[in-house]
Amino acid sequence: MKPNYSIAPELDNHDPEGDALYGMEIMVDPDYRGMKLSRRLYDARKTLTRKKNLKKILAGGRLPNYYKHKDKMTIQEYLERVMDRKIYDPVLTAQISNGFVLKRILPDYLPTDKASGGYATFLEWTNLAFEPKGLRRHETPYVRVSAIQYQMRVISGFDEFAKHSEFFVAAASDYKSDFVLFPEMFTMQLLTFLPNKRPGEAVRQLSDFTEKYIELFTNLAIKHNINIIGGSHFNIENDNLYNISYLFKRDGTVGKQYKLHITPSEKKWWGVKGGDKVEVFETDKGKIAILICYDVEFPE
Repeated sequence: MKPNYSIAPELDNHDPEGDALYGMEIMVDPDYRGMKLSRRLYDARKTLTRKKNLKKILAGGRLPNYYKHKDKMTIQEYLERVMDRKIYDPVLTAQISNGFVLKRILPDYLPTDKASGGYATFLEWTNLAFEPKGLRRHETPYVRVSAIQYQMRVISGFDEFAKHSEFFVAAASDYKSDFVLFPEMFTMQLLTFLPNKRPGEAVRQLSDFTEKYIELFTNLAIKHNINIIGGSHFNIENDNLYNISYLFKRDGTVGKQYKLHITPSEKKWWGVKGGDKVEVFETDKGKIAILICYDVEFPE
């Protein structure tokens, strides 16, 4: 089926020597909205702009909520209120939140776009790292890591644990961290709302939460666009208890590292078994390994 209007003018004027990236369209499947995926798509555009050493990103944006207000205000008034966060517009609000600057109004952009009243906005994002040709310096990659100091307090259930965990993940993401690191055995907090049992039995109860724990942190990594080293968690596999650190990558994949050197207390009180190798994980920021507690000497 053909669309009932043209999405954009002819794209036969591309200049490979140009200094700007033109943003055609961004779409997120409705089933995955609310997970900050549009931010990641905008970030990908910015990364490409820096990589290509372009001056800016240019975009024409619809105003899909204007039809709700056009009988009460002009397009200029609508834009001012969206900019002041008094009105929410699905497109412009997202663009402004991602650092785009409104340059001017485009009347009759898409006359058949009744929701936008035919209007669109012309926006620009400036690449502050742009360097004129011949003057570009060598780019030094860096990685930002947030380490969490987690307070072990009494909680009422898994939902409260999830709420506390997301607070730290969101804060690390806001600081543009690539990795966020939780402490070893921090899921022991779940024992605060479970029945008191002997140490060996109590710690094995944590294995009942493994599926919910993995689902929680997988979704947090995707939603907040950050790689999460989820501390470590006790899980039963083949009737053996292991202390495992899970890596939740922002692409939705999960890896795990078994603790190698088990402490005397872990053996005595809980019967924890040790792993037998160090895993090397591929991430978007390079290869990493996870060492738990005093796993400082690699086994042969």
